[in-house]
Amino acid sequence: MRIALFPDDYLPDSTLVHAKMFHELALEFIRLGHTPIIITPGKPEQSTRLCVDYIDGVEIWRFRNGQTRGVGKVKRALNETLLSWNAWWAIKNEIRDAKFDACINYAPTIFFGPLMRKLKAHSNCYVYLILRDMFPQWVIDEGIIKEGSLIAKYFRFFEKLNYDVADCIGLMSEANVLYFQKLFPHYSNLAILRNWANTTPLAVESYSLDIRKKYDLEDQIIFFYGGNIGHAQDMSNLLRLARSMKSHPKATFLFVGQGDEFDLVLRKKKEWLLDNLTVLPAVNQSVYKELLTQVDVGLFSLAKSHKAHNFPGKLLGYMLESLPILGSVNPGNDVIKFINDEGAGCAYVNGEDKLLYDAAIRYVSDPDLRQVHGCNALQVLKGSFSVGSAVEHLLCHIDKGNSK
Repeated sequence: MRIALFPDDYLPDSTLVHAKMFHELALEFIRLGHTPIIITPGKPEQSTRLCVDYIDGVEIWRFRNGQTRGVGKVKRALNETLLSWNAWWAIKNEIRDAKFDACINYAPTIFFGPLMRKLKAHSNCYVYLILRDMFPQWVIDEGIIKEGSLIAKYFRFFEKLNYDVADCIGLMSEANVLYFQKLFPHYSNLAILRNWANTTPLAVESYSLDIRKKYDLEDQIIFFYGGNIGHAQDMSNLLRLARSMKSHPKATFLFVGQGDEFDLVLRKKKEWLLDNLTVLPAVNQSVYKELLTQVDVGLFSLAKSHKAHNFPGKLLGYMLESLPILGSVNPGNDVIKFINDEGAGCAYVNGEDKLLYDAAIRYVSDPDLRQVHGCNALQVLKGSFSVGSAVEHLLCHIDKGNSK
């Protein structure tokens, strides 16, 4: 089958987890004899409307579009709104005689909905929406915008279009299905598609960035957070943990990423005199993978006010390198029970700072516990989050949909 995949960011420059996930998805489709094509925003300054390149044999169509990250909120919203139109004008000649059998859309962003509608009309193809972020619901929950406001109605319009055009909506957990049904009871085309990853740990002969040597961390237990440093993650949660651990000289924290709370992290590091915290901007995927082999504990956090039950994609990278997982999230999030029941780490409700601190102390003092939880995490990854199982799920739905 000829399958189009629509991540809003991609390799080699992207530092986002879902960019790596989509590359692994494409490689697995190729292994099974299918023809995946990544269709993703390129650079605003690229000389042609459409640029085609290849990574590891994966064909990538990059359409010219304005930046959607690292710019102001208004400019980002405008550039994301234009995604579908810019993509269509870039690819319409390419697909005139070569239709797609399926389109796999990824949210966020919510703005590929108009493109999915055009492609469905053009190719009569099956559309699978991988829904990972219920936007704008979470920004409404956070009080960033108001329900019923003009901007909320604008985002809701595109959100609804995204859902309406999808033949199937894949959510990441049972709790998310229940939450989605509560918000949108008239959609019944729901499925559970967990995040996925390659299950072969990285073999490293030498590091392009030896984090322990460069930052004098040779004898430290490194608590690592990598990925989006934004409002949704509530970085103050992890900053409080770092502050509480200042009296433990063996423990150090490393935050690597980008987002709208990056400056907050730098400010709090200075204000709270967090000498046990190293903060670095985002790195490319190859360096990020190397970092995971050099640290001891993988951190995660979600804002307490979240209503959706996200399973952060960064956890898969931690699991792959046998890191025990430590973090706290919104109440009711089933990632807490999952991690604790599987013995893959320690997870709590955001605000349970004493429990988070006590678990961190145990990891510092007990290397055997770190090893056991890390080994369990790798086994969980292999059993529940393989890229092979994700592709099998997608192909099953596509085959059923196309046979109707």
